[in-house]
Amino acid sequence: MNLTSPSIDQSEVDKFSRIANEWWDEGGKFKPLHQLNPIRIKYIKDKIIAHFGVSKKTKPLRSLKILDIGCGGGLLTVPLGNLGADILGIDVTEKNIKIANAHKIKNNLADNINFLHTTIEKLEQENEKFDVVITMEVVEHVADLNSFLKSSLNVLKPGGLIFISTLNKTLKSYLLAIIGAEYVLRWLPVGTHDWNKFLAPEEIISRLGENNIKHSDPVGVSYNPLRQIWSLSEDISVNYMLYGAKPE
Repeated sequence: MNLTSPSIDQSEVDKFSRIANEWWDEGGKFKPLHQLNPIRIKYIKDKIIAHFGVSKKTKPLRSLKILDIGCGGGLLTVPLGNLGADILGIDVTEKNIKIANAHKIKNNLADNINFLHTTIEKLEQENEKFDVVITMEVVEHVADLNSFLKSSLNVLKPGGLIFISTLNKTLKSYLLAIIGAEYVLRWLPVGTHDWNKFLAPEEIISRLGENNIKHSDPVGVSYNPLRQIWSLSEDISVNYMLYGAKPE
């Protein structure tokens, strides 16, 4: 079933539908996300704990309701749910959600982890509200960034946090994320990214400011090819993450 909304780019939906079966293959086309996941999870968890003052015990996110937009096969949704969050992963690609639900069933995951084939705009209309909204590696794939961010912020509770990660629009990002990752190293299928949709941090920050969101400084995410690991860094010229807090 094809969904419609101002933020959907159907070519992006079709692109990810073709490779959806590989979401949980750690050596497949989503290998970079599997490698990136540990620092994404730690970054999100640490900022949530600091902001909400929740427990640092085994299930520190137990008291929170989280939305993972563009969840794909659930690579980020599942581990955050395992930390106790009542988490909903949504995606506009139906095949992604089928893969995510199959993974949930196969691994007998708890009922606090759920997936839904829907749009952020539809969820907004249903008046759903969340403590935390996550949009990791998503904004560079949407058709209308303003519509997408507006709806994402409208489902966020007052005092809640929104997390965003994406690719900077620089020559370095073109050389590494497209030429290097897609054509040379073949980490990703050719055409996965469109450099014209990459976003400088200032563009994200400006839109958050327009919505009265107090934002953090962006932090870089860098890859060490020798050690084959990702780490946080001061270099935001390729990948970066940031978060923002909605006023009470």
